[in-house]
Amino acid sequence: MPRPPLSLKARALRLLSTREHSRVDLRRKLERYAEEGDDVEALLDFLEQNNWLSDPRFSESLVHRRSARYGNSRILAELQSHGISGEALQEAKAGLVEDETARCVEVWQRKFGEVAADPEGRSKQMRFLMQRGFSQKAIRVAMQGTAPDEEY
Repeated sequence: MPRPPLSLKARALRLLSTREHSRVDLRRKLERYAEEGDDVEALLDFLEQNNWLSDPRFSESLVHRRSARYGNSRILAELQSHGISGEALQEAKAGLVEDETARCVEVWQRKFGEVAADPEGRSKQMRFLMQRGFSQKAIRVAMQGTAPDEEY
């Protein structure tokens, strides 16, 4: 006997039980299954009221997952692509600014370990860090070969 189809609320709770979602992402995923008469916005409001859906919590989760590998600009761009803006975005930005240089040095050391001797090699290392979204200042410090525990 086949199972009855899941309700929109059940689908939302199943998605939220696996990981955090932004409001925009969850809306996009639920709209595929919404039938005539289903109010996705009302469901999202209900989930937010019960603290099951939270954009600040999603932001914190994404920053935690991405900060060991990416720079501030890449993380902030990803947050914006998930529909995070306003105060939640500013809080994430403030939390990221403090340790970007240390994260950049750590990523650089994991990938390369030492500064390339030739200009072509240094350029390759800088492009790698820039593609990861690190700032020019953080890249300059990393390219000096500074250890993360040293003073910047």
